[in-house]
Amino acid sequence: MAVSRIKELFSDSVVYGLSSVVARFINYLLVPFYTMYFNPAEYGIVGLVYAAIMFLGVLYTFGMESAYIRYAKGSDTDDKKVFVTLQLSLLAVASVLGALLYFAGKPLLLPLMSLDFDGGARLFVLMLSILWLDSLTIVPYAHLRIVRQSWVYAVIKLLNVLINVSLNLYLVIVQGWGIEAIFISNIIASGSAVLLLIIACRHMYAGKPELAVLKTALIFGLPYVPNGIGFAINEVIDRFFLVRMDEAAIEAIYGHPYTADEITGIYNACYKIAVFMLLGVQMFRLAWQPFFMRYAEAKDSSDLFGAVFFYFNLACGAIFLTVGIFAKQIVALQVPVLGGTLIDSRYWSGLEIVPYLLLAYWFQGWFINFSAGIFIKDQTLKFPRITLYGAVITLGGNIILVPYFGMVGSAVATLLCYGFMSMLAYGYAQKYYPVNYPLKSVIFIMLSMVGLVFLSAIHVILPVQELFWKIILFGTGTLLLLAVLLRFRSNAL
Repeated sequence: MAVSRIKELFSDSVVYGLSSVVARFINYLLVPFYTMYFNPAEYGIVGLVYAAIMFLGVLYTFGMESAYIRYAKGSDTDDKKVFVTLQLSLLAVASVLGALLYFAGKPLLLPLMSLDFDGGARLFVLMLSILWLDSLTIVPYAHLRIVRQSWVYAVIKLLNVLINVSLNLYLVIVQGWGIEAIFISNIIASGSAVLLLIIACRHMYAGKPELAVLKTALIFGLPYVPNGIGFAINEVIDRFFLVRMDEAAIEAIYGHPYTADEITGIYNACYKIAVFMLLGVQMFRLAWQPFFMRYAEAKDSSDLFGAVFFYFNLACGAIFLTVGIFAKQIVALQVPVLGGTLIDSRYWSGLEIVPYLLLAYWFQGWFINFSAGIFIKDQTLKFPRITLYGAVITLGGNIILVPYFGMVGSAVATLLCYGFMSMLAYGYAQKYYPVNYPLKSVIFIMLSMVGLVFLSAIHVILPVQELFWKIILFGTGTLLLLAVLLRFRSNAL
């Protein structure tokens, strides 16, 4: 039955998601910690380094995660062959690419990442070490998802984060280190994850590598490289535009003489609020890829995937409604251990970007849903085209909007990008693998939730208390979601 299979997807999403949610939450506690111990310029460098890690990580992994998920058949012998082949190729590429970046890439990358200062080259080496270690975790993590060892996956993820956070606190507070502590902590945590994954997947290393397997994997996986770069552009390129804003333009937009570094810091901090939607999408993605491959040939796959899309949007609607309306209250929550708020009040001027980013990640979830048909029918060469259009929109949007709208301009560019990419993915997917998506219900959910969130901002012109007005809107949205759910379930009977 479709219901039992949707419950299976939900169960896997919860297990993968709990590890991601807890991990992100623990990491999230480092935000007030970092802003307490590091000045905005230092925190900006950290953000730029991790932005570079996101870009370069696409090259280090070159689509092998998706290739393994596609070609691991559940046969122990065949899977071992694929596992070892891809793992060795990742090791080789990571080693060669790291050497090239170190010896040939430094003159270009150090200034681009604002690392052209004493000690910057050392941070660059630490970054390359993180990339090398993380590339060795890609296939083992994918294997754990394929064989549904979700609890092993979750435990390793959580241990990775706990080691990382503990070392951050120790090295900065006790030892008094600077921002290098962040990257050294990451290296030790990533190294620990590599060792744990070797233990968890030790039987898979008995396979023999085959060139034919690598060739097939490259044909399938390489189209994901421009796709990954495009997503990296969509996620982090805005920081590079904001950090180069003219100070006169900043003062004209915000009426305050912020520096470009401060604007980037404020944007980075408020971007964290959208992590609630990102987590929901990430939870879904981790369970979704193995799920749709299992049921791609089922007779009722069209109705099944359509039902999954509906429930996914119901969940996203609830997240958008809650976070979008109560963003101001969420950032003001006290963090007992650190003695401050979730995000310091100095950063609250950027909260206006939150609804746009929440909606952008919602559309990213649409893209992930629609990509199933493209994936199943081996039409992955369509992904680079979709991503190219998305990257052009992101770059163009930032170029046009940031000088006039600052942080909101970057957020809107991200929204336009993901919205367009999801529509393009829908067109391709329906051509190759038609699915009965309940679009009317889903569009109603999205439009009604967006309307309620933006209505929450007009409390300033109404003779009502802000929190009371928001509670009314939240209650209205909750009732609407329940009504849509009941209607969908009655039609499905």
